Amino acid sequence: MQEDMAAAASAYLAWWDRAGVDCATGEQPVNWLRPAAASAPPAALPDPAPSAKPATLDAFKAWLADDPAQPERRWPGAPILPQGEAKSRLMVITDMPDPADMEAGSLLADRAGRLFDAMLSAIGLSRNDIYVASLFSSRPPGGMVEATDLNTAADRMRTHISLAMPDRLLIMGDRTIRAFLPVQDSAGVDSLHFFNHDGGIVPAFATFHPRLLLGQPAAKAESWRTLQRLVEEMHK
Repeated sequence: MQEDMAAAASAYLAWWDRAGVDCATGEQPVNWLRPAAASAPPAALPDPAPSAKPATLDAFKAWLADDPAQPERRWPGAPILPQGEAKSRLMVITDMPDPADMEAGSLLADRAGRLFDAMLSAIGLSRNDIYVASLFSSRPPGGMVEATDLNTAADRMRTHISLAMPDRLLIMGDRTIRAFLPVQDSAGVDSLHFFNHDGGIVPAFATFHPRLLLGQPAAKAESWRTLQRLVEEMHK
């Protein structure tokens, strides 16, 4: 009996196969010659809306540390936030933390930091008297940054300076200098400049980063001349 049923089922399927029905069908007719409708491309995700810049220094520091849109969120390591108080006599700006800074969790650490402390001492200052910040709060792989990230960092630093309200600026390092000073001023980086920020103008000096001075001691003489001009300006 079962063999007869199996033979009948096979014959039934063979008949439909010869009729051209080789797949499951529905009750409604289908126009198999109709061109397939082009599938719509996936909708692009909207770019995150840029967050408004904070209006106070404390809020700015929190924004720098936590805002997901900051370029540093793409890099490893915890951010190193600015150190010091608002309205300091001097604000020092570097480009980014060195590897030793990332390990120490503070800017200008290790040998470069000791040289920096000696430079401050030579002009009658200590870290307690200044405000220290960097263009980037953490270090990208290889220490290389994209031009768009550099523009972002320079723009937010202008807001940072306006909120920190220092009496004067000391800009350290070639990358930092190029981000802030006009191209025509690059030949005279040891002279006095006037830096425009979101809140006005502040006197600014530019010099080598201590990391370069460690490798090129001959540059210390030019750096010392810059510090002397800074002292003269501070005593006006």
